[in-house]
Amino acid sequence: MSDSDVPPLILVDGSSYLYRAFHVLELQSLTTSSGQPTGAIYGVVNMLKRLLGKEQPSHIAVVFDAKGKTFRHELYGDYKANRPPMPDELRAQIDPLHAVIRALGLVWISEPNVDGVSGIGALA
Repeated sequence: MSDSDVPPLILVDGSSYLYRAFHVLELQSLTTSSGQPTGAIYGVVNMLKRLLGKEQPSHIAVVFDAKGKTFRHELYGDYKANRPPMPDELRAQIDPLHAVIRALGLVWISEPNVDGVSGIGALA
């Protein structure tokens, strides 16, 4: 079996997917009947579906930033200091998205004090 025959193991930056999906204008108006925003969730699920269909990985893990500050903030006090705060409409979709990812049978990873990219680097 050659390396090209081996299905890949894929590590997804879930936080990046979430932000990308949130900023797709046509998804911003998607909500539940009670008004809960769902556009970013819908967008991430579709991105994951396309990725799984195209790559057919042996394993996949979706890695997210930890809530709150990470070790990078301790190393560099101005880390992400110039970024605007997360919109409430996006924040409201984080926990439901994590639940959807787990319900789909995908591995969901978020380590305290670790941003997603650093988590991916450690896993790789």
